[in-house]
Amino acid sequence: MLFNSFQFLIFFIVVTSFYFLLPYNKRWFLLLLASCYFYMAFVPIYILILGFTIVIDYFAGIYIENAKGRHRKFFLALSLVANIGVLAFFKYYNFLNNNLSFLLHDLGLNNPIPYLSILLPIGLSFHTFQAMSYTIEVYRGNQKAERHFGIYALYVMFYPQLVAGPIERPQNLLHQFREKYDFDYDRVAEGLKLMLWGFLKKLVIADRLAVYVNAAYNNPEQHSGFTFLLATFFFAIQIYCDFSGYSDIAIGAAKVMGFQLMTNFNRPYFSISISEFWRRWHISLSTWFRDYLYISLGGNRVSIPRWYFNLLLVFLISGLWHGANWTYIIWGALNGFYLIFAIVTQNFREKINKLTRIQRLPRLNHLLQVLTTFALTCFAWIFFRANNVQNAFLVIKKIASFKGPFYLGNHAELIYSFLGISLVFLVEFKREYFKEALPVYTNRNWAVRYLSYAFLIILILLIGVFDGRQFIYFQF
Repeated sequence: MLFNSFQFLIFFIVVTSFYFLLPYNKRWFLLLLASCYFYMAFVPIYILILGFTIVIDYFAGIYIENAKGRHRKFFLALSLVANIGVLAFFKYYNFLNNNLSFLLHDLGLNNPIPYLSILLPIGLSFHTFQAMSYTIEVYRGNQKAERHFGIYALYVMFYPQLVAGPIERPQNLLHQFREKYDFDYDRVAEGLKLMLWGFLKKLVIADRLAVYVNAAYNNPEQHSGFTFLLATFFFAIQIYCDFSGYSDIAIGAAKVMGFQLMTNFNRPYFSISISEFWRRWHISLSTWFRDYLYISLGGNRVSIPRWYFNLLLVFLISGLWHGANWTYIIWGALNGFYLIFAIVTQNFREKINKLTRIQRLPRLNHLLQVLTTFALTCFAWIFFRANNVQNAFLVIKKIASFKGPFYLGNHAELIYSFLGISLVFLVEFKREYFKEALPVYTNRNWAVRYLSYAFLIILILLIGVFDGRQFIYFQF
């Protein structure tokens, strides 16, 4: 079920209404049924995949808690192998098989392993990582094993964040399913306003930007460097509005019912370094890799070469997590290289700053750092968006040459795009530097406030809902 559909609107109203009407001890069952229906609206049979991993992880958590010594590691390994195995089969089988075919072809051999027509289950990467965080936390002693099977199943399947996060830790979410949340007008209003802002970012801004981005990147031979400069800038804003918009809708929908989900984006394009960018972008995933992979590898508490290796490996795996394509792996490697390069050149950059005395102009220095970080991020986004590695290098070559005509596309779409970007920038700028919310949220004049809400709803319905486009991250 798509968030940007009338089906979801009806679903949300019905589920939320019954949620507040039911006794507290029955609400978990309603949410579990609703979440099953929500997931089965995509491909019903794939609910069995979720059921398989839920059963394994539920019992694994109990056995890990009760076992001692090597038996605890065995049950943890069983859980991880089951989850990673399902993810690897559905997401990476054909990718690995295709690369094996190329390798064997170079050796003059044929690949006997057949290709399979596999449809990737929606949101598999997200709920797999959330499930793994549960058994890891139980193993580490940070979380008690959940004995209530229905509550645990709901932890994995909670519909607001089931298909695209935020990826929650059991310490944050599990206990909330047992807590009592009464209807609170202020909390419900805040949740609905956050959902409205998420829909606006996704449907009115991201989907408008996608028209130009798709036209350029799907036909790279036909467009110029200037076109790709604009298309890459548009994509940077598109993917942010698309994914952060989904997160806002998910967090807002949960807040309406009383649940607190973690913040997933914190104005990442105002970062002054790549490391800060990754502390602000897709926070639930970044912290997942930090806590469960980077630290487990030794983090920065190892030799310098091993530290660099740890950073690069984490970002390579992060790239592969995003998609079964070499473009994503290169994107991850680029971000890892950015971080390593920043560490290696830190002393040199500090000396340059002293020589140029840029510290005497703190605002200019801050602006230059923000623009540099954004430019590096956009360069990496080229590989993320390109359909293949060859197209990515073609785009880079064309940008470097600055040759060819400029593609204007649909003038109305361009106007919508620039207006949308201006709106997002204004709101994000005020929140970043002045700690101000969107003006329509805080206006004390009730007529202005509610007329503004009505205008935004009409705008979302007219420009966005009828397109029915999926969120970018639904493929991951």
